[in-house]
Amino acid sequence: MRKLSYIHKGDTGSMSFATKQRSFTQGLFMLYGLGVAVFFLIALARLFQLTIVKGSYYSLLSEDNRVKELIIEAPRGIIYDRKGIELASSTQPDLTDSSDRVFSNRVYKYSDAISHIIGYRQSADATDFDNDTCINKLKFGDKVGKKGIEQFFECDLRGRHGKKLVEVDAHGAQLKTLSVLDPQKGDDLRLALDISLQEKATKLLGDQKGAVVGLKPDTGEVLILASTPGYDPQIFEDGDTKSASELILDEDEPLFNRATEGTYPPGSTFKIFVATAGLEEGIINPDETIEDNGFVEAGPLKFHNWYFLEYGRTEGEVNMLKALQRSNDIYFYLLGGKLGPDKIKKWAEIFGFQNPSNIGIAESVGTIPSAFWKKDTLGERWFLGDTYNLSIGQGYVATTPLQVARATAVFANGGYLCEPRLLKNQSTKDASCMKLPMSTATYDVVREGMHRACSTGGTGYPFFDFSVQENSAVQQLSNSANQQENVATSSASIQRRIEVGCKTGTAESHAKSKDPHAWFTVFAPFKHPEIVLTVLVEEGGQGSEIAAPIAKEILKVYFERYE
Repeated sequence: MRKLSYIHKGDTGSMSFATKQRSFTQGLFMLYGLGVAVFFLIALARLFQLTIVKGSYYSLLSEDNRVKELIIEAPRGIIYDRKGIELASSTQPDLTDSSDRVFSNRVYKYSDAISHIIGYRQSADATDFDNDTCINKLKFGDKVGKKGIEQFFECDLRGRHGKKLVEVDAHGAQLKTLSVLDPQKGDDLRLALDISLQEKATKLLGDQKGAVVGLKPDTGEVLILASTPGYDPQIFEDGDTKSASELILDEDEPLFNRATEGTYPPGSTFKIFVATAGLEEGIINPDETIEDNGFVEAGPLKFHNWYFLEYGRTEGEVNMLKALQRSNDIYFYLLGGKLGPDKIKKWAEIFGFQNPSNIGIAESVGTIPSAFWKKDTLGERWFLGDTYNLSIGQGYVATTPLQVARATAVFANGGYLCEPRLLKNQSTKDASCMKLPMSTATYDVVREGMHRACSTGGTGYPFFDFSVQENSAVQQLSNSANQQENVATSSASIQRRIEVGCKTGTAESHAKSKDPHAWFTVFAPFKHPEIVLTVLVEEGGQGSEIAAPIAKEILKVYFERYE
């Protein structure tokens, strides 16, 4: 029997497995090839998008990374005093500076003497950006005026920033400058301020807390606006946070502008406005007299005359001129009682009290109380004693030194209430000066009373024989302009006597020291006034002893200087 050939299972299985392996491998290669093809298609599509579709965009982006724009800060306008003396200026930007921003720093001169009128700058915050109304808008990193002239004239002083385009490498290092757009400097300002008088006033106030305001009566130009203690504006410009914090925490409040923001009872300086009210309301005539018995009564209270309290003496029959000359309290108690608080308030407001002066920097409006005010504010009724206090500038009444100076100027310029001006102006009265509804007769009576207050027998005794030294050139000019002045000549110098109109004031304070505030307000020369001065010394003492000598020294500087 023939045998069939032997069949190996392993060979058969082996042959089957090899066939399947080859099919699987071929599939993998096909998938791999397909993947590579898809990848290259995607890459080509992306390349097409980057080079053809968005080529211009990425080209510009690359250029932006290569070119960097730097801000060149505009120099701020220079601030001058009325004679052209530089008070604040900015350093010129260094165009070779490689910083991201080329700064222009502010430099303040005369330090604390000008601090309250010039102000200072600080970095602009969100509020500054939101309220920015200037044509040249603020940019991130800018400083902006925060007080005084720097704040009020921000848009004028602020210039327009420049730009510098530079080429940089991949690390940001500057390679070369491509172009420069120069900054435009801000506008310069010439203030009405007289820095010589300002420094003198600051020096005379010294360590005392107080203020001096000097005005040109015909125009309202601010010659002096001094407040002590002051501060150095450079502290804020330089970002000295430690010193700035010390100023903020200082109990003497050096950042507080006492000339425009400080409110104090005006004392007897207020009597010239009560006198005006009495005459204009027909309550009294200038020749009508009252008997000074030393005190008047209001219920259980007695209100004394200062002369009686200090010397135990009375002054007998007193008319308006004598009342102003001697600052007689009894006369004004009784006059105020006849007027009543509403009429006193009416005339005080006519003279600008309890109203903004529109000077342009931070100011308080003060308080002229009334029966309604007392009920609304304190929940109390008004008494006759309140009227007596109001009549002599005491009690609840509160005014600023600027308000007193501005109101005093009415009796130096023909009866006009002028808005105070911070910038120098060559013109005379304009729309900013308002003629008050006061008769010539009233004007003349009050002026004469102020004249007598600084003449022999008055309360302003430092001015009884006020004269200044001048050279011959000044003397010739003075004689031609002021024929009324008396000239006394000696071999050593030429002395010119100057008559003034004034009012002293001593107002009770609520301070722990119990020392009164010293006031003095004056205009000079009497017949042709050129300047009005108001001096306040907080808790200084008697106005005639403390404030009047300060005014006298300032006026000496004013009249002895050749202009």
